[in-house]
Amino acid sequence: MASPDPYATLGVSRNASDAEIKRAFRKLARKHHPDRNPNDAAAEAKFKEVQAAYEMIGDASKRQEYEQKKRMENMFGGGGGRSPFGGGMGGGFEDMIGQMFGGQQQNPFQQRQRRPQARPKGSDIHVSVDVEMDQAIKGGEITFQAQRIKVGNGNVASKTTQNFKIRIEPGVKHGTSKRLKGQGNEHPQGTAGDLHVTFRIDAGEGRRWENGILIQQVSIPYSTMMLGGKVKVNLPSGKSGLLSVAGNSQPGDRRRMTKAGYLQGDLDLEFILDEHEELTAEQIKILGQLKDVGL
Repeated sequence: MASPDPYATLGVSRNASDAEIKRAFRKLARKHHPDRNPNDAAAEAKFKEVQAAYEMIGDASKRQEYEQKKRMENMFGGGGGRSPFGGGMGGGFEDMIGQMFGGQQQNPFQQRQRRPQARPKGSDIHVSVDVEMDQAIKGGEITFQAQRIKVGNGNVASKTTQNFKIRIEPGVKHGTSKRLKGQGNEHPQGTAGDLHVTFRIDAGEGRRWENGILIQQVSIPYSTMMLGGKVKVNLPSGKSGLLSVAGNSQPGDRRRMTKAGYLQGDLDLEFILDEHEELTAEQIKILGQLKDVGL
């Protein structure tokens, strides 16, 4: 049975920033925490599921390992055959190294006779790097870490974590990729592969990216959702304004604002129902009256 997708469990996209993942985890953990849901087995199970998902992709290092493992599983066709990460230094490890060194059918350490051909190349590495929105607008140089296979004396391969520097062009778009030639996995008999870096722009609290459009959630009280009114909205630019909400609106409804998003792109405002941690005695009384009349 396939293990649950941690991104789906946390309700985030695969290209979400690390900060977005952390915010999603905190929100779900608070919602399903046993202290808030005493004697609720379903909530406890969900809380454990959310914790397990965060353990898998909750920090940059673990997330990179998870993504690398998923890529290797896809290369090997999923669950069929022996896992390239299985047991010790046997065939599983050799298969993994073979894929790291460019996917040859035979381990590059094994001697074989063949006709002269172009020098083999190590496999490419794909990593994602989070960038704050202000930094993405201004551009500049950032430092990040990536894991790669290096080959030392005696053609001994080892996995190492290395620091890299890369320059971000001003106004870089979310999802843009850049290649660092020769910085991928090394090959004992040839050249190193390339390192492909994808920039993830942190959308910020209550925001996310969807098909290149910045989505911002707007909390709206139930009364305003039903009767209409205005709510305050803080835009990515730092400016704020009042948003008119039509009566009989529903959670999930959207309002598009042109030139209000990242680099004057579009911004979609998505309605969500305002949640209250605690209710006052007066609110409980009024809700009881609404319940009596069918609301």
